[in-house]
Amino acid sequence: MSDQVYVGKAGADAALDRGWLLGHFKPPGDPRHSEDVEIKWGVHPPGDERAEWVKGEARTALLVLISGRFRVELPGRSVLLADPGDYVVWGKGVDHSWRAEEHSTVLTVRWPSVAGYRVG
Repeated sequence: MSDQVYVGKAGADAALDRGWLLGHFKPPGDPRHSEDVEIKWGVHPPGDERAEWVKGEARTALLVLISGRFRVELPGRSVLLADPGDYVVWGKGVDHSWRAEEHSTVLTVRWPSVAGYRVG
């Protein structure tokens, strides 16, 4: 049963896979392998951004602010996450980008975990 349990530290493990802790891109047999969901622990310095918008998103996403100030840009709307626990959810087909206004840590959950998408 121990091969079905993984204990780690989000900061250390996230650094190994561009922030991603769980998803289809983890090796089969690893308890962190999932085709249902992806989870990312994102640590972003001030000014870090996704300058090019993600277009044609095929997943639903939840982004929760752990610390800092983090802005998510959505079509016709800019959402500022300023207090720990602030979050935003967007559905399939919603284009987006983001920017860290301060040093920020965010937890992102996306579903389903779609093969072929870049891990970044």
